[in-house]
Amino acid sequence: MSSAPTIPLPAAHALHKLGRDLALARRKRGIATADMAGRLFVSRDTLWRMERGDPTVALGTLATAVFVLQLHDRLANLAAPASDELALNLDERRLPKRICRPRT
Repeated sequence: MSSAPTIPLPAAHALHKLGRDLALARRKRGIATADMAGRLFVSRDTLWRMERGDPTVALGTLATAVFVLQLHDRLANLAAPASDELALNLDERRLPKRICRPRT
């Protein structure tokens, strides 16, 4: 029986893709696993788990990896209101159909 937390399948897929993308970014920058783990202050095993999308890896470790790879601007804008399509659609639905003049 696994001790990993259960997360929604789409979230698990997103973490898996993120891990693969981080591993690719690390390799493209020529950073060895031992060096990256050292920069993150984690073991190579933890780095490998992060790169496989393990949901138990600490968010701080993930954020530090994004910083080391100079991708932190993307993390900072992950939930930016301007790119939140669902919230923007909900705002638009809440707009009144008509605006009546106030009676005098």
